[in-house]
Amino acid sequence: MNATALEDILAADKVITADQLGLVKLEAVNSGKTVDQILSDHGFATDMQIAQARSKLYGIPYIDLANKVILLEVLNLVTRPVAERYNVLPFELDKTADSLSVAMADPLDLVVISFLEKKTGKKVRPFIAPAAEIKNAITDKYSQVLTTEVSAALEEEKKEPESSLTTSSPAKEDIIRDAPVAKIASSLFDFAIKSRASDIHIEPLEDHTRVRYRIDGILYEKLELPKRIHDALVSRIKIMSNLKIDERRMPQDGRFNYKSGDSEVDVRVSTLPTVYGEKVVLRLLPKSGGVPTLDELGLRGVALKNLEISILRPHGIIIVCGPTGSGKTTTLYAVLSKINSTKVNTVTIEDPVEYQIAGVNQVQINPAAGLTFATGLRSFLRQDPNVILVGEIRDKETTDLAIQAALTGHLVFSTLHTSDSAGAIPRLLDLGAEPFLLASSLNAVVGQRILRKICPHCKEEYSPPEIMTADIKNVLGDMYHGDKVTLYRGKGCKECADSGFLGRVGIFEVLPVSDKIAKLILSHADAGSVAKLAVEEGMITMKQDGYLKALEGVTTIEEVLRVAQD
Repeated sequence: MNATALEDILAADKVITADQLGLVKLEAVNSGKTVDQILSDHGFATDMQIAQARSKLYGIPYIDLANKVILLEVLNLVTRPVAERYNVLPFELDKTADSLSVAMADPLDLVVISFLEKKTGKKVRPFIAPAAEIKNAITDKYSQVLTTEVSAALEEEKKEPESSLTTSSPAKEDIIRDAPVAKIASSLFDFAIKSRASDIHIEPLEDHTRVRYRIDGILYEKLELPKRIHDALVSRIKIMSNLKIDERRMPQDGRFNYKSGDSEVDVRVSTLPTVYGEKVVLRLLPKSGGVPTLDELGLRGVALKNLEISILRPHGIIIVCGPTGSGKTTTLYAVLSKINSTKVNTVTIEDPVEYQIAGVNQVQINPAAGLTFATGLRSFLRQDPNVILVGEIRDKETTDLAIQAALTGHLVFSTLHTSDSAGAIPRLLDLGAEPFLLASSLNAVVGQRILRKICPHCKEEYSPPEIMTADIKNVLGDMYHGDKVTLYRGKGCKECADSGFLGRVGIFEVLPVSDKIAKLILSHADAGSVAKLAVEEGMITMKQDGYLKALEGVTTIEEVLRVAQD
């Protein structure tokens, strides 16, 4: 084909002008550069426009990979090293025609096409795409799914005798030697660590096993495994966590350490019998990185000041409230790290111990052995403590003991499952706390939620609709200054796996127990009255804190409403 045909097509499509066309033709003759290079050097056409023109020139279809959903089975046909070496990406499989559609920067490279056909056993249909776009798509698509290692292990597993995978009571040695299943388990953990997942859910369904990851608080389905390997995979995890592999009718709990490169995590394991088999949930707790500071968690301003004043008092109770998974324990650990020193005896009783803090005496409850929050707390008082952390206040006995500990000169921290800080006071009264004792022992109550942070790599600003602007001004009141409201969101990029979010931050409200609040406790006031008075005394609510963080570009309004809507 004529070498100048490419620029002629661009001119015909009005991508370049007649003057630019003449310049390109002249420079191609004089400089010896390729037409692509000249077009790029002068910025006359984008890579995409050049690829689309080349598509017309060769009669080979163009493919836009940006938003293309590629199935796991398709990616499995070409391993990542091969895709990266030849800069090709499989994106569609036609089972009827037994053909594989592949994006290529150079679709006329017959050597690569022949190699792919031998490698996959499929007829290759080449499509054209810009080289840079293919490279980015390879990184993006292969990093988001557990492909190469798992598919290789599954192929290896197929060669194993089926009886070794489906035996009802596998021997420990057999499972340990079961290399394919061990590789699959390792791949699941490695991917979890790379993607910053906090939990892995391995769920048996009717005809396959689903693997989901909780990343920044949201569950994402990442992998489907054949049903036949489910029992072997569960047994592998049970062995790693010292659980009974032949007990499938009762829930079990265990833990183990897992290291991937420089990262090490403490993995908590929970199994649950379901209709289709045992479901396994693994909680991953990083061992490196340490406990975050209060500032890193998102506490600042008046809320941070009020909390710091409360924890510097020598005795009293500080309660952290919020639903399951709202980061209450992490906040308490941050507080303990702040006040922990060689001059202070700190003891904790938790269910379970999530992070280990140097210099703190941490105890895990063991109800089977008679060690509960209440019995542990009673024993703590004979251990000469200064600071006591009780994982959760659940019953009257624990409530009474916590109040007595605070009244006898100890600083007590605990958590409570209520929706906001004001709701903690009626809840403690419901649990049997005497109003006059609670009023004199309670220092402060912290309410909190966790929400996702906007990805800094793809953050963009926008002007919200009028109804949202009015809501922001109404919620913030005197705290809002200015006329035009500008909000932010993430477009989605490879850094955040196209979610628009990267990492998490807390929103808080800190309710210090003032003299007026104490009077409300004595009169058995409801949560609404307590909240109203706290706001009058200067408390910033969780929703207000969230809106302020949204205006600063830390998170989105939608995230705030998702976790803190009244």
